[in-house]
Amino acid sequence: MTNRRTRPAPRPPEGTPPRAELARQARAVLADAVRIAHWAAGTPGPGTATPLAAHALERAATALELSPAQVRAGWDRARLAGLVELHGDTARPGWRLRAWDRDDSAVLRGWVALFDAWSLVHAAPAGIEAGAVAEAVEAVPQVLSLLQLSAGPVTVPALLDLLGQRVAELQEERCEVPLGPGRTAPAAPAGPTETAADRATGSARSTDLNALLLDWALEGLAAVGALTLGQGHATLTPLGNWAVWVKLEQICVAAQSPAGNIEQSAADMLLGCARLTPGPARDEYRAWLAARTVGSAVAELLAVARGEDALLRGLAFEALRVVGAPAEPEVRAVLAEPSLRPYALLWLAEYEGNDPDDAQDVLSREEATWLWVDTAAAVADHGETGLLVRHLDSAVQGTVPALLDEVRAVGHPRTVQVLVALAAAHPDPALAKAVRRAAFQVHTGGA
Repeated sequence: MTNRRTRPAPRPPEGTPPRAELARQARAVLADAVRIAHWAAGTPGPGTATPLAAHALERAATALELSPAQVRAGWDRARLAGLVELHGDTARPGWRLRAWDRDDSAVLRGWVALFDAWSLVHAAPAGIEAGAVAEAVEAVPQVLSLLQLSAGPVTVPALLDLLGQRVAELQEERCEVPLGPGRTAPAAPAGPTETAADRATGSARSTDLNALLLDWALEGLAAVGALTLGQGHATLTPLGNWAVWVKLEQICVAAQSPAGNIEQSAADMLLGCARLTPGPARDEYRAWLAARTVGSAVAELLAVARGEDALLRGLAFEALRVVGAPAEPEVRAVLAEPSLRPYALLWLAEYEGNDPDDAQDVLSREEATWLWVDTAAAVADHGETGLLVRHLDSAVQGTVPALLDEVRAVGHPRTVQVLVALAAAHPDPALAKAVRRAAFQVHTGGA
């Protein structure tokens, strides 16, 4: 038990609009993308790449009364915001598109996905080495933090100075020498013949490059609705201010993870969260996830889910719920694995907007029975005997004999242990005897 149970929910900065208003602004930013997503989802074969295939681009422009450039930009935004999904030559509506008009959280998550992809929305200046562009992208969070902390307009020279400092730090960390716009390495290391004029020229070239990259970054962030540009200054929009605050808060949560869970493996972290209530557990999952790349975290959680501990399997998918959209492809990929399929189906059902209470409907009878046994195994290993007895009530079968028949047939590797534990825990001698008989039949391979 930790103080995390009473940790108050963080409040956004004073003056931040309500979520409904933020969602309204996000809908306005993505209005064209939503229109194009609806058109693409209802049109066979609109294209598989960015930009749209030429014939689809023309049809979309005509149908939506937009210019080809607007259609192309809207299509890019729709994909980046998760409004459409491509399956071969067919575009299908993403879950966010289906929830767009009724779910403010889905709208804000879609806009944040676009915000995170600002460098893809607005093409980098031509002729600049990819490494220099990557450094600028890596330095932009510091620029955004200054804008957020300033709570108002910040001059471009101040932003340029901060960008230059951060880029220099990144280059120093990598033991690199700042270069000019062409980023071409010198033929030989600087020696005694280098003059002050040479150094000044190199510094000026570096400043010019940073200025070009800053202009690109500010224009890209403005293009996604994160900031507005004035004469020589930039200001975060309410959406941008809220998004930067959310990301700073995530960093703070990661830094404040109690009991060292942030540094643990996925299995140890999940065990550390096993006795927490859902809210504090989700805070721990967020802290652990914030300290890792999404890909490595999802892979580690799924590796734990494939293990023998049924409790960790269930908790791993709870943590994956906190990951959200970035985990969707990997979760969908494990549908072919029998031990993970019921969990993945429930995860996907909730991800696509189904009520958690109704998500069980996506499971077949056999899958629901398999999940019942797996959950019973988790209770038998980690829970109390009374909880195992109460677990009988959650079975989809109406009677214990029907449950035992289907449990015997489902082929779960822990069936025998679960039935033996249930027989030992149940207070009804007749029922306990029937359960023991079923356990013996499974163990010996009898009918």
